[in-house]
Amino acid sequence: MRTKKQEPQLLFFSQTLNYLKTYLLHQMGRSPETIRSYTDSLSSFRKYILNEKGISIAKFTFEDCTKELILEYLAYLKEHGISPATCNVRLSALKNYVNYAADNDIALQSVALRVSKVTALKIPKREKKLLSIEALKALLAQPNNSKIGMRNKTIMILLYDTAIRLHELIDLNINDVDLNGLTVHIASGKGNKERTVAITDITAEHLKNYMSAYHKDTTDMNDFLFYTIIKGRKGRISSSTIERFIQKYADEARISSPDMPERVYPHLLRAERTTMLYRDGVDPIILAQILGHSDIETTKIYAIPSIEQLREAMEKVSMPIDASEKPLWEGDEDEMARSCGLR
Repeated sequence: MRTKKQEPQLLFFSQTLNYLKTYLLHQMGRSPETIRSYTDSLSSFRKYILNEKGISIAKFTFEDCTKELILEYLAYLKEHGISPATCNVRLSALKNYVNYAADNDIALQSVALRVSKVTALKIPKREKKLLSIEALKALLAQPNNSKIGMRNKTIMILLYDTAIRLHELIDLNINDVDLNGLTVHIASGKGNKERTVAITDITAEHLKNYMSAYHKDTTDMNDFLFYTIIKGRKGRISSSTIERFIQKYADEARISSPDMPERVYPHLLRAERTTMLYRDGVDPIILAQILGHSDIETTKIYAIPSIEQLREAMEKVSMPIDASEKPLWEGDEDEMARSCGLR
């Protein structure tokens, strides 16, 4: 009796490139921030499959993606200090990707159904711990006087002074910074809303020193302001790189600053700056403009603050850093994944 030939199983990551680069971007019109988040989530899952399960990207199929596996993945994330909120972001990205694949191939509907049965983690309600002024000073004092140390300090100072989001900082180009006008133009804000934020003289001085070291011979003003070089090629600095060195500095600073929170991340600098400005009586409308928020009353929508007003508001709280520092300029995965649009 002739047996029915079994159809080859579809590789799980075979559609991620089209999903991330075409579907989300052109068909759904998702923002770069959203696409970056989905890329990070799917890349995280890929690394778990490879490193913890020992399954290559070239062998892991949709049929291998079981409910039990995803539950194990979420447990792994939690064991490694990933917050419930971030775990839920990772889970949501997996569900959306599998639903996309199932829409394209009805044979994957059963996979999408079982993945949908995985429930999100409960997020405990707790008060967010901010940085004290002493902890902030200790954090900013950690980078050494190397070229990379100077870059890292400049990034932390800019995150704090402008209170911008991490993805907004990563997307900055050289021509977005006006050192004479003491402003930073943010073209990739949430909801694709552009805005201009004032910076202090001290921040401008650190940026000037940074650009002298990193962009002395740069002629293309559209180059990324902050970058890394991998295999001889200049590319956008990753969010994980910034998150990693901020946490490293926080762990080192905790020796001299015991009230340093256990987890310190880029958004904490934004939250701390916002709190300081709010406590100092900055008009909520101006504060909303600084932060790129749109949730203010309709009656206040026409109250657009000028750059001078923004600068005055930002300078109400002084920067807890030493402007006279003289830095010393010293020098410091996988084709299949990249071909799938992953890291």
